[in-house]
Amino acid sequence: MLYYAKTEALRMLRNRRYMIFVVAFPVLLYLVNANIYGNQTDAGGVKYSVILMVSMAAYGALASSMMSSAVPWATERQSGWLRQLQITPLPSWAIIVTKLGATMVLVLPSLVLVSLAAVVQQHVSLSLGTWAELLLALWLGVLPFVALGLAIGSVLSADAAQPAAMICMFALAIAGGLWFPPEVFGDAMRTVADVTPSFHYARLGQSLVAGHGLPMTDVLVIAGWAVALGGAAAYLYHRATVRS
Repeated sequence: MLYYAKTEALRMLRNRRYMIFVVAFPVLLYLVNANIYGNQTDAGGVKYSVILMVSMAAYGALASSMMSSAVPWATERQSGWLRQLQITPLPSWAIIVTKLGATMVLVLPSLVLVSLAAVVQQHVSLSLGTWAELLLALWLGVLPFVALGLAIGSVLSADAAQPAAMICMFALAIAGGLWFPPEVFGDAMRTVADVTPSFHYARLGQSLVAGHGLPMTDVLVIAGWAVALGGAAAYLYHRATVRS
């Protein structure tokens, strides 16, 4: 099981598209925007260099979790690799857990590199406890997006899974306010955004860096989405393997 997880992680780290669009792109976006707006502050007095760090780290984690789960999962299902795994001593739950664990590992580069860019280039300074809470919250908060990626990979072909995952990723990033401040949304868009997991995911980090602690409402919403999407992913995976 550990060897399978290691193989999964190394395979994605060798993928150039993953490294460029999922790891390097959020860092580049942060550097560009932070050098333009970084010295400004929001209504609570938090510098935009810190807010942008949270937004870009969250976007990188969201993109990484979806792209490293949906497309490989669909490819393995379509190629017959999942059927091969089913005849190994690995139980079905171990296959899913291993894929989940490998995806969670692949989320870390985006979180760490955006944070390092903020510290080195914008001199962002947070207490050690805040750093630990922020990175842990953003890391564990991607569980609904991993589950969504696995659900997409269980029902679509490899060719269709990539654009579907990208559309969902961009829609969630916009709805979550990761590219634009939620304040610019109209009432209708704000209502839609408020029920998305990405909106509450972004608020986790924003609340922590503002010194307000971990908002339990956002934690419960994300947990609810993780359970719902996780259940959907498990059902769709089971249906896909039974049909195979």
